[in-house]
Amino acid sequence: MTDVGTAPSESTLRRVAVAALSASTLEWFDFYIYGTAAALVFNEVFFPDVDPTLGTLAAFATFGVGFLFRPVGGVLFGHFGDRLGRKRLLVIAMVMMGASTMLIGALPTYATVGILAPILLVVLRSVQGIAVGGQYGGALLMVTENAPPHRRGFYGSFAQIGPTLAVILSNLVFLVLVAVMPDETFAAWGWRIPFLLSVVVIALGMWVQVRLEDTPAFRELEQKAARTPSAPRKRSPIIEAVRTHPGPILKTAGMLLVIQVYFYIQIVFMVSHMPTLGVPRQTILTIIMISSAVVVIAFPFFSGLSDRVGRKKVVLPAAIATLLSAFPFFLLMETATIPGMMIAALIGGLSLGALYGPLAAYMTEMFAADIRYSGASIGYQLAAVVGGGFAPLIAASLLAATGTILSVAVYVTVAALITLGAVLATKETYRPGEVTPV
Repeated sequence: MTDVGTAPSESTLRRVAVAALSASTLEWFDFYIYGTAAALVFNEVFFPDVDPTLGTLAAFATFGVGFLFRPVGGVLFGHFGDRLGRKRLLVIAMVMMGASTMLIGALPTYATVGILAPILLVVLRSVQGIAVGGQYGGALLMVTENAPPHRRGFYGSFAQIGPTLAVILSNLVFLVLVAVMPDETFAAWGWRIPFLLSVVVIALGMWVQVRLEDTPAFRELEQKAARTPSAPRKRSPIIEAVRTHPGPILKTAGMLLVIQVYFYIQIVFMVSHMPTLGVPRQTILTIIMISSAVVVIAFPFFSGLSDRVGRKKVVLPAAIATLLSAFPFFLLMETATIPGMMIAALIGGLSLGALYGPLAAYMTEMFAADIRYSGASIGYQLAAVVGGGFAPLIAASLLAATGTILSVAVYVTVAALITLGAVLATKETYRPGEVTPV
């Protein structure tokens, strides 16, 4: 066991990083397969009696429901994560996600139970939202609070890599299923396979519970409370975070906004839109995987760079690059050619990777330890519900109303301008050579 005052060993740090990466990847895999399934088949399985366009919009709306409940997860898990510990709440979130996702895979269809099918789908999607809303803060803090300050950016990127690896993994699973199954078989039962694989998330949650300690920062808080048992207990960490750190919460949400909008348009909306231009589903899934692979490579590079030059010096140019990339991305995708889509994937992946990677350390350093789970979770989930959850629905609606993909590019550009403003308003939190703990 590691003493509170002793920095974790390199082997412990690697184990925590692998655990955070695995937990984040598998939990977000569960969250993302819903989006891919919504784009590919849910309109037929759960909304078969409406116009195909309306069915797609309905499927995307249920996708967005999960985001509405992510702030609920952020608030609940943030409160108890600051009170009971990062690890315990991370495990609970993983078990919730694994169980709800498996149940989606076992749901009866509209043809079997009628309107009850989409109702149950929405309920389970809501549980997914609560779980993933709670998971992010736990995985983020497990790794950043264990890492030394001069490597916090690099190791923090492991919590950020997970969601993008999940995109690759979910698209790969669906790509294989679509390739080996006739459309009728995939629609009948093949789509259920990725959801039923979620039993792995529950197993990993049990491993984390048994094999990992909580973070030194939280254990120090526990020991401080034990030394002064008569000290009055602070109010709810959520209330304390909102009262004392409203600026950092809003800035966190603002910095993450374009990431949420741009990312979910790429991995959900484009999967639905590109086949209407004659691009096979297998091709667009492969393009999204390539873009996600670029993000994965960019994360540790730019996060590690922020450990040497500072967070803002990396995040600010990345925010500008993301802003400038919106119109080229969509114009290149609209060519529906392999070279054009590949260049678009590289542009989108590189800009998002450079922007998102260092934010794990940036957010950790913006909040005090006793309200850090709450503050980071609220900011992140606020961006998710405002920007991410309904981005595919908004993009599809804009395209239907205007008839041009440039309207979607304008939407991303507006989000990018808000993010740029938030970055400009946020102070540097780390200086190269700093040795003080979080």
